[in-house]
Amino acid sequence: MNALTLVVVALCVFALGYRFYGLFIANRVLGVDPERQTPAHALEDGIDYCPTNKYVLFGHHFAAIAAAGPLIGPVLAAQFGYLPGALWIIIGAVVAGAVHDMVILFASIRHKGKSISLIAESEIGKSAGAVAGLAVIFILIMTLAGLSLAEVNAMMKSPWSAYTVFCTLPIAVVMGVWIRLIRPGDVKGGSLIGVGLLALVIVTGPYVAASPLLSKIFYLSKDQCAIFIAVYGFAASALPVWLLLLPRDYLSTYLKLGTIAALALGIVLVHPYLQMGAFTKFVHGGGPLVAAPGSVFPFLFITIACGALSGFHAIIGAGTTPKMIDSEKDILFVGYGAMLAEGFVAIMALIAACVLVPSDYFAINASAAAYKALGMTPVHLSHLAAMVQEHIQARPGGAVSLAVGMAYIFSSIPFLKGLMAYWYHFAIMFEAVFILTAVDAGTRVGRYMLQEMIGKAIPRFSEERWVPGIVMTSALFTLTWGYLVYTGNIAIIWPLAP
Repeated sequence: MNALTLVVVALCVFALGYRFYGLFIANRVLGVDPERQTPAHALEDGIDYCPTNKYVLFGHHFAAIAAAGPLIGPVLAAQFGYLPGALWIIIGAVVAGAVHDMVILFASIRHKGKSISLIAESEIGKSAGAVAGLAVIFILIMTLAGLSLAEVNAMMKSPWSAYTVFCTLPIAVVMGVWIRLIRPGDVKGGSLIGVGLLALVIVTGPYVAASPLLSKIFYLSKDQCAIFIAVYGFAASALPVWLLLLPRDYLSTYLKLGTIAALALGIVLVHPYLQMGAFTKFVHGGGPLVAAPGSVFPFLFITIACGALSGFHAIIGAGTTPKMIDSEKDILFVGYGAMLAEGFVAIMALIAACVLVPSDYFAINASAAAYKALGMTPVHLSHLAAMVQEHIQARPGGAVSLAVGMAYIFSSIPFLKGLMAYWYHFAIMFEAVFILTAVDAGTRVGRYMLQEMIGKAIPRFSEERWVPGIVMTSALFTLTWGYLVYTGNIAIIWPLAP
């Protein structure tokens, strides 16, 4: 099958789903009211509640929900063949994931931007609210620890990735100050500044990695990366949302969607074929990548969550985003639209995995012992490794094969031939930027929930503008998942972590 066909089908279904089904759910089922005052206006405090331009908020929401899931999940699910994953992503994103995200966002807005636990307490009862709160806190700790570990793996010993991630922080602060203080509401001007500086960082990244002095500065160990991510998570949680978290997520969306759009353009130019079959023998179970003894059902839906339907999105939809919605008419664009954008990211990740020869795909993603048991022989693996200038065999987790697939498509464009090593390392950097945006938003949501829970015993913590409460809860929540990442204990508690 030609990969372009899958791209066109996905875009058409997503466009029709947004125009008809999404609009129907928003207007006829939920009854969004553009005249109704949102919590961002009613409770504006300049810290968490802040009316925000819908395009900036779309960038934040998309960046927060789209972490490693839509990249890694489809790559691992390719072991079943391209068709199961493609169908689940396309159909699931339209009728399940996007609806779920929009409904949660709407419910939180109608409950003054409160979290899932307080919504449950209001609608069901105090016991349900308490159970929901504890469950969400635990899920957040485990999810953020897993994502942070994936971020550590993407950044450590990779000066280009570390340099790019570091530089996005001051750029985001400049954007936030510009849009909020220097030229209030000037999103276009802030975007031009941010995107221009980000482009400069991306262009200079390879030179930094090649410089003996600069590469040494940005060559970080695992412990150093773990500390950096925890410190950043704390800062993004404690500082006013407009200063760091919101502009950084918005900025990263340009890189994320820009890269995915470039990949789609590459597919249009190259017309690669999907080497993986529509179905493989592993649809009946026994696949080497997904630790599951059963068939494609139900493990497909576990492997591909983000990109089709993810409960983690509810935490963001009832966390940072509802506190910044300027008007209820933006719920469709932000809630439904961002999920469809994530679905398209997942489709592109699936394609990047499936353009590889199956035996090479499994050689990269399976352990050496598991690959030997398959009885396969690599076809282009040694050539691919030489092209990207890295050892790529037996690199489980999906990240390496995704980068190889993306690099293969980019380097197949006639005027970009010979740059596969560049595109491979660019893709690794891209994955690092992609993941971090869920860590910052998730940490801030965790801080919200801790404030709500502690506030029941110590009412002062419920005051959103009380800075000591913000700092203490931010530090406490960051320490919980940061400790797991720094010590490596997340691998014991959550064996599925990358």
